[in-house]
Amino acid sequence: MLTRSSIKHWYLIHKWTSLICTAFMLLLCLTGLPLIFSDEIDRALGYSVTPPDLPETAERADLDAIISAAKARRPGDAVQFIVADPDEPDLWFVRMAENVAAAKPSAFYAFDARTGDYLYQYPLDQGVMNIMLRLHVDMFAGLWGTLFLGLMGLLLVASLVSGVVLYGPFMRKLAFGAVRRKQSTRLKWLDLHNLLGIATLVWFLVVGATGVINTLATPIFGQWQSGELADMTAPYRTMPPVREPGSVQKALDAARTVAPDMSLGFIAFPGNGFAGPRHFVAFMQGNSPLTSKLLKPVLIDAQTGGVVETRELPWYVTALLISKPLHFGDYGGLPLKIIWALLDILSIAVLGSGLYLWLKKRNVSIEARLDALPNEKEKDCA
Repeated sequence: MLTRSSIKHWYLIHKWTSLICTAFMLLLCLTGLPLIFSDEIDRALGYSVTPPDLPETAERADLDAIISAAKARRPGDAVQFIVADPDEPDLWFVRMAENVAAAKPSAFYAFDARTGDYLYQYPLDQGVMNIMLRLHVDMFAGLWGTLFLGLMGLLLVASLVSGVVLYGPFMRKLAFGAVRRKQSTRLKWLDLHNLLGIATLVWFLVVGATGVINTLATPIFGQWQSGELADMTAPYRTMPPVREPGSVQKALDAARTVAPDMSLGFIAFPGNGFAGPRHFVAFMQGNSPLTSKLLKPVLIDAQTGGVVETRELPWYVTALLISKPLHFGDYGGLPLKIIWALLDILSIAVLGSGLYLWLKKRNVSIEARLDALPNEKEKDCA
């Protein structure tokens, strides 16, 4: 049973966490709405192309030929990753940069995985969707902007939890979900705010919590690189880096021998932070909706093409890999995306109504609000 003092503490927590994070959560919900449909919007804008229809075949183009074709387009740049499209098995992407360790890519080429034909170059740092993504991820402020949004996500979770705690004491005189339509405009907005808040509570908690985890992607992968990956490559630490890697196709074939029931997620090239100076790392993924979001790293000697070691990713990386698609509803195709979008719109209404209630607030102290609550005797007689 909540005491008067504890209700006051929860009220203050809800008030201040909500006030601090609401504007930023509105930004994230507004920018997140089009990002839910980023693949569909990219196709509509012509930023991506569906591979042409061809007779069904299990044959796949040679990765070394695809890499050569990509290098021919940017002779001075290095290949950083080969990436498989999780939603389109007939696409390979080649990410290039000024050097293999560069943080910013210079090109992102798409090739037909069956024929090896060049299809298109995805536009980097261009268009309205890029603006939406940058606002959603870091507000154009880099890592510090990302971590700041993570802090706002924590405040959102605190606001939601405190709102649930307060819902019972402040709404016990009313039936669940009641809206006092004949009362003042502010009371109607308050009831709608509470109703929509309870209706979207679980979804908002899930999206908020996964969003916080996503903001930690850089330190999480940094921990994996300095820990697990460094341990896997430790026996080769004193050897010089590989200048000219061997066959990427041979490396992929070797990875498939130790993970025969998995497909390629992406390959990191030697010198990249995800691979080390002397190895490819093939990140293999499962073939079910859930396991396709999880990765298993396979360390491959970049000269011989032989598998050196494979390990399961630690729990904190697995948590990140699961949270990313869950955050955007990217588990169940278009139907789940539509559900995510509808819940996002309802959450915008919750945040907007909360902001309206604060702007139209009455000068009523928390003590007066507590005095208006029914006491236990009133509750028993009701």
